Amino acid sequence: MSNFSDIKTSMSRLERLERELNLKQLQINRLLSITQAINSNVPAKELYQMYQSFLSWELSVKKLGFYVRGERGWNCEACIGIDEELLQHDISGYFEKYSYLKNVEDHDHPLIREFDVVIPVKHKDHPIAYVFIGGFNDDEDMYSKVQFITTITNIIAVAIENKRLFKRQLEQERLKREMELGSEIQLRLIPKNLPSKKCYELASIYKPMLGVGGDYYDFMEFDDGKIVFCIGDISGKGVAAALLMANFQANFHTLINKRAALDEFVRDLNHSVNLITAGDWFITFFIAEYDINERRLRYINAGHSPPMVATIDSFFLLDRGSTMLGPFTDLPEMEVGEHLLDESAMILAFTDGLTDIRNRSGDFLSEKMLHDFVKHNHDLSATTFNKLLMDKIESFKGDQTYPDDFTILTCKILLDSSE
Repeated sequence: MSNFSDIKTSMSRLERLERELNLKQLQINRLLSITQAINSNVPAKELYQMYQSFLSWELSVKKLGFYVRGERGWNCEACIGIDEELLQHDISGYFEKYSYLKNVEDHDHPLIREFDVVIPVKHKDHPIAYVFIGGFNDDEDMYSKVQFITTITNIIAVAIENKRLFKRQLEQERLKREMELGSEIQLRLIPKNLPSKKCYELASIYKPMLGVGGDYYDFMEFDDGKIVFCIGDISGKGVAAALLMANFQANFHTLINKRAALDEFVRDLNHSVNLITAGDWFITFFIAEYDINERRLRYINAGHSPPMVATIDSFFLLDRGSTMLGPFTDLPEMEVGEHLLDESAMILAFTDGLTDIRNRSGDFLSEKMLHDFVKHNHDLSATTFNKLLMDKIESFKGDQTYPDDFTILTCKILLDSSE
């Protein structure tokens, strides 16, 4: 009788071991299928479904909440045995309390109370997922089950995180390519070959901070002996400012060729800016018209940093004009400045990104420093002047970065007006 009982016990043990072996084999097969799905780049939604099905059917998990970090916060991507109403609760504020696998003890939150164990998943020391598990029976091998759930959850969570990071990398590369293309297109809108004649010379420095930006300069030469040059600074940075700059450039060329009076031209330009921005953006703008034959400089400064003019005997600012362009449908005031240049002169125009530059001590590159530089170097050619100015900027800045776009447009007026 004893031998029969021993045989029965042994058979029962063998049957239990066989069932456990079959279950392990089933789990391994499912784990293999999930791994193959990951290698085949199956969409995240299908991985979540496979994960939920595996835990529900093969591991008999009764309650589950699988939270994954997305671009905009934490999302519950898989759940078992939890009411939809409870899942509407945001429990992400509690996650930082769970830095390692631990039992969920009595909790005051109705959703967290549903679970027994929480398993955090980390990637490079940063949490990327949390799985909450509940509904264990007293006779279950809870330790073995949690260990296996931890393994499969790590595989799924890391795979999803890698997908997210890869998608972000692709997006960043796409944006980088678009920025490079935008920069290339914008550079085509900026004059490269500035005139150098016996009676005048133009030279520029153009430094967009993000590859594209809102700084703008331009010039036009006319058969009647007049030249027009301008500089502008669009509020904001990056792509939006660059788009507005492109539109502004198109309007500038359309309107300037009508050869209207300077004040009428600026009013029309303001109207076009206000129309496209609805008054939400603004542009500071300076435009000058120089008559070679009369040696007369006429200008309008629309809220821009005043350009500096230096001659042998004088130094003055070009600060007459109007308010900035864009905020108002009609400019509330307008004054055309005028100077007779009966001797050679250096005109330095720039955007305010230049005076935002700081050195290591935190000091700004001040307008006084620029005043002094123009006074001491007004006799140089525009090209040499800009080269020395750039050397001074780099020396002043040292190893500090440029905080904003900046542009410099230099015009050297020469006494001899003969071509």
